[in-house]
Amino acid sequence: MKLRTFLTSAVAAAAALAFSAPAALAQSNYKSEYRMSLVLGTAFPWGKGGEIWANKVRERTNGRINIKLYPGVSLIQGDQTREFSALRQGVIDMAIGSTINWSPQVKQLNLFSLPFLMPDYAAIDALTQGEVGKSLFTTLDKAGVVPLAWGENGYREISNSKHPIKTPADLKGLKIRVVGSPLFLDTFTALGANPTQMSWSDAQPAMASGAVDGQENPLAIFTAAKLHSVAQKYLTLWGYIADPLIFVVNKEVWNSWTPADREIVRQAAIDAGKEEIALARKGVIEADKPLLKQIEGLGVTVTQLTPAERDAFVQATRPVYNKWKGQVGADLVNMAEKAIAARKQ
Repeated sequence: MKLRTFLTSAVAAAAALAFSAPAALAQSNYKSEYRMSLVLGTAFPWGKGGEIWANKVRERTNGRINIKLYPGVSLIQGDQTREFSALRQGVIDMAIGSTINWSPQVKQLNLFSLPFLMPDYAAIDALTQGEVGKSLFTTLDKAGVVPLAWGENGYREISNSKHPIKTPADLKGLKIRVVGSPLFLDTFTALGANPTQMSWSDAQPAMASGAVDGQENPLAIFTAAKLHSVAQKYLTLWGYIADPLIFVVNKEVWNSWTPADREIVRQAAIDAGKEEIALARKGVIEADKPLLKQIEGLGVTVTQLTPAERDAFVQATRPVYNKWKGQVGADLVNMAEKAIAARKQ
């Protein structure tokens, strides 16, 4: 009887070990730390989104997956446009990346940089939360990363040190810092400006010294980076493009996790993305726009374009839009235009 009880117990223990072994073995392959690349730190909604994601993952996996933030794209010496390649190669484990910075490697992401495609936040949501967003995630997956959720950097407004910008003629000859994207060069050249490509880390000293006259970025960055202190005294709200962010994981890292942990990381990204988008829009979408009042309180002249004034910029950049429609993919752009036309206001 004792022998039978012993054998039964032994078989049960062996079965339990057999079932738990794959999970235990899988988790033995986990890294002690996963490296998340970000352009901006936690003073900005972008970096805060990374912190929220990392915290949710750590809590929900009971510490199995620990993520360390590397802002300033420090894992790749500050070169924003190399981030996607480094992510695919495994130099970076995870990232919240900009569609602009990744567009040199994934041409379809230039969609969001087509000048004046998205007139309002409902238009952004119609793209990222609909069929266009799904199509882009499929493209990214084929390109070698695992996309999980959308975030947002915000509408990019233009500032400079010289004078208010109300017409395309006001941009003539201004040296404007832009990111390393050919589409940005085309857009600002079409407006008569002198676009200058440089990383964000180089941009602020260039503005302070007067080597560059202006820049374009979301309002949250204007305030958090204190751009009024580097001679950016004139700000124009023109909403010419918005910059969605994407939460992604390197494919090998993703495949090294258990299916249960993958789903935890995915849901944490979706939840963090929603919180990050709310942070990015805070102070901008409210009727009284407290962020604008804050900027004006710093001595910055804020110009809000009339519909007719904005349309002059739309017309001036239309040849660029048409040229790049083919490069992004006419079918994708047509899908985006239809989604925006059908959006709920």
